Amino acid sequence: MSTSREQIMGRVQAALAPLPQRAARPDWDRDLVILRQAHGLTDPWPLFAERLKAVNGTPLTSVTELVALLGKNNWKHGYCDPALWPQLSGAFPSGFTVETTYDRTRVDDYAFGLTAAAGAIAETGTLILTDNGTSSRLGALAPWVHIAVLHRNQIHHDIPSAVAALPADPNIIWVTGPSKTADVEGILIEGVHGPGRQVALLVD
Repeated sequence: MSTSREQIMGRVQAALAPLPQRAARPDWDRDLVILRQAHGLTDPWPLFAERLKAVNGTPLTSVTELVALLGKNNWKHGYCDPALWPQLSGAFPSGFTVETTYDRTRVDDYAFGLTAAAGAIAETGTLILTDNGTSSRLGALAPWVHIAVLHRNQIHHDIPSAVAALPADPNIIWVTGPSKTADVEGILIEGVHGPGRQVALLVD
């Protein structure tokens, strides 16, 4: 029996099927985008890490660092993309509980979520997530801590190169630091509509 989501998406796809082609992405002038330190970099990771820190994100270069961060804050129960877990599991000691299936009925049980990033932008410290490349959307959006696993060759130098490489995906999210809102009294609050801690884990 199909879920409500599958029924809704099925209707959307059926409505789009008769169209001769999907709408083109909007035109934009590449020359209007100012390239800063990202231009000509041989390794974009240092700039990405610097810019991620500037927006209160956390760049890490080893699973050992990640486990130390999680342990220090007592974030010991989480979700991990099943495709990533074989590579990461050896670094997690006993005392951690990591599930590879996200249980929607226990959303509040997960302190962290480990999912794969589709890319990143060095110039802005932005992570790129996609619907097709994320094993569980709730695993990326609901826990207090989201860890996006990133490869060095996925980091784009600037926004134009990231836009040019956008995949054909129904849902692409650009994440620049933790979730933020300032619509109450003009006070900036983090972690309201999504993770309060955004981590980028570089794996090579």
